[in-house]
Amino acid sequence: MGRGSRVALVTCAAFPDLWDDDQPLRDALRERGAVVDVVRWDDPEADWAGYDLTVIRSPWDYTDRAAAFVAWARSVPRLANPGDIVVWNTDKRYLGDLAASGIPIIPTEYVGPGQTWAPPADGEWVVKPTVSAGSRDTARYLLPGQLAEATAHVARLTAAGRTAMIQPYLSAVDTDGETAVLCLPDGAGELTFSHGIRKGAMLTVRGDVTVDIESERITPRTPSPAELELAARVLDAVPGGPKQLLYARVDLIPGPDGTPHLIELELTEPSLFLRTAPGAAERLADAIIARI
Repeated sequence: MGRGSRVALVTCAAFPDLWDDDQPLRDALRERGAVVDVVRWDDPEADWAGYDLTVIRSPWDYTDRAAAFVAWARSVPRLANPGDIVVWNTDKRYLGDLAASGIPIIPTEYVGPGQTWAPPADGEWVVKPTVSAGSRDTARYLLPGQLAEATAHVARLTAAGRTAMIQPYLSAVDTDGETAVLCLPDGAGELTFSHGIRKGAMLTVRGDVTVDIESERITPRTPSPAELELAARVLDAVPGGPKQLLYARVDLIPGPDGTPHLIELELTEPSLFLRTAPGAAERLADAIIARI
């Protein structure tokens, strides 16, 4: 099925015509005869049942209304990625589930509302909420000099009813950068490696500063065999398995021992960096049409 199929690409008020990187996907779907609407996730007039498939792309204001967003995801009849995955993946405590499955992650401490953080004596640390997008409310601190600022950051998050996560800042962020392994369905519908990119450091200043997502330094990168192997293991550890997924982004970084470690598994609304890889938007469009 393709011509005449109705597809909703989900966005937010800040990007009424999609994030720039997703526009090639919109165009590729229309070239294949699909009727494509760009719809805000919180549009009260949206008829989600009227779409053959709803694809989440850039609803990046959801972090302030996370409960409403996951309730919306559960209510959409044909959603990619599925609502249960959205519920699991929008809270970064999923990293604990993956670690329990044997996936190497950056050591992470969680501090919830009503809990007290016992900070380490020294070192460089990142504080962020478990529900966030685009490095919002994320900051880097050098202890002991910035102990008061780091402690206040954790306290602000927990006082607002949020859970803070604290991780060591890895020097490989500055030297190697992050590797994002982008996975899309192949011709047989199996989720597989599509393309890779390198992300440069965003927390270039210590302390609680605003991070501009548009300042991300993105360049193409070919993941190493070890990174591809870890990405496959991560996807196999997803609850329900990878066959249900239309897209996935596995963000990796070298750990202290040089082997790849998982930073985040992005299954909800990741940038897919379609413009960095010729043919990627077309492959994703084909996979969408194949699912209808």
